[in-house]
Amino acid sequence: MKLYEYTAANLSKLLRKKEVSSVEVVQSFLDRIELVEPYVKSFITHTPAMALDMASSVDRKRSKGEKLHPLAGVPIAVKDNISTQGLRTTCASRILENYIPPYDATVVKTIKQLGMPLLGKTNMDEFAMGSSTENSAFYPTCNPWNFERVPGGSSGGSAAAVSTGMAPLALGSDTGGSIRQPASHCGLTGLRPTYGRVSRYGLIAFASSLDQIGPLSLTARDSAMLMNVISGYDTLDSTALPEAVPDYTACLEEGVNKLKIGVIKQNVSEGFDPEITAAVMKAVALLKDDGAEVDEVSLPLTDYGLGAYYLIAPSEASSNLGRYDGVRYGFNAGGNNIEAMFSATRGRAFGPEVKRRIMIGTYALSAGYYDAYYLQAMKVRTLIRRDYEKAFKRFDVLVGATTPTPAFKIGEKTDDPLQMYLSDICNITDSLAGVPSLSVPCGINSVGLPMGMQLTAPPFSEGLLLKVAAFLEQKRTYFPLRPRVKLPQGGDF
Repeated sequence: MKLYEYTAANLSKLLRKKEVSSVEVVQSFLDRIELVEPYVKSFITHTPAMALDMASSVDRKRSKGEKLHPLAGVPIAVKDNISTQGLRTTCASRILENYIPPYDATVVKTIKQLGMPLLGKTNMDEFAMGSSTENSAFYPTCNPWNFERVPGGSSGGSAAAVSTGMAPLALGSDTGGSIRQPASHCGLTGLRPTYGRVSRYGLIAFASSLDQIGPLSLTARDSAMLMNVISGYDTLDSTALPEAVPDYTACLEEGVNKLKIGVIKQNVSEGFDPEITAAVMKAVALLKDDGAEVDEVSLPLTDYGLGAYYLIAPSEASSNLGRYDGVRYGFNAGGNNIEAMFSATRGRAFGPEVKRRIMIGTYALSAGYYDAYYLQAMKVRTLIRRDYEKAFKRFDVLVGATTPTPAFKIGEKTDDPLQMYLSDICNITDSLAGVPSLSVPCGINSVGLPMGMQLTAPPFSEGLLLKVAAFLEQKRTYFPLRPRVKLPQGGDF
């Protein structure tokens, strides 16, 4: 095996045993990026020199016998809405195309301190608004399993980078499914932590009450290792919660015996792709065979989740994106007066989907409509949270499909925003409730595309989700960790 083919956990072992150097590991991924990136387009900004410098520093420290973190020397990619000091952070938007933050996000500061080389900033839907990475102002990212398909969104660049072996780990952000959905489409493990579990300081805001940073990886163990790094209280984030951080790798081998599993009726519905439903139920059978107690559960407010989400998230986006006016930082289109400058700047530099959500949110918050729309949506959100609280009195983990369909073709839904929004129908209620949720691969469909199973647990139960995911991975004998990337002109690598 080549180094880029290893999981993060295996790379960690090789580095700690000094069987390879961090420079060798990073160079393997940089070579892979050079080969694959022209076809997949996962990255917005490449940082090879920075990655090699960080790797050299780790190697020097290791040679001196310094005690290092297990992930020291293991490289990582970071979604381009997470601030990086001195390095362009665009949110895949023209309005921030040349923006260079003066500070690091807390998660970035942490991974740098631990010695994790940064391979680059990954592509995404503009300001994280989308489900396909087609809304990037620069270019769409392709699904590594089929270049004609989307990788999911909005963390599609991070997912595609890990899936193709261009990075062993990546950070994404999840507002209404933006980690879990691309994880499903690209055959990865993707975890949205409990709201408040991971610091949002330095995450450029889309919807502040929903946004959360989390890992994308090949395995549950890799995600657990990264969660050990990024979790915890942060005084710089007023929404971070002072909850003790466990060792997420400690319980991965425990199995699922006697766990109470609830199959969410609404997430294996008749309208879903039948192959996905069948794959989810096959995974449920594996859990039952190992001693888990399985029963069906209904979350009645699920049908109202989509409407509530697409009022709350755009409303918060309307507020958060008001700061991009061309005056303080970012693109400035100029104009004869201040109103003309604002209009030209925002009109030219925001993409269609961002404009659509700003308009929806501004309308929902406007005088005379606030009570009818935004306030009602917040009441529904409270009821959705109560649905989950009731379900968790009976069950340890809730399961269902991550997505209603496999990855769709690039361009298939761009002219129909409602169909695009429906791509997140399985994910948004977890986000509204603020509970942790994880997508784990559960099979390959008849045309060779990955399918994902979503696991949801009570707040701060990320370890439980990772344990169930690890169990399912042990049973995974029916498809590879990564695809063979097929070149458009023929052949593969």
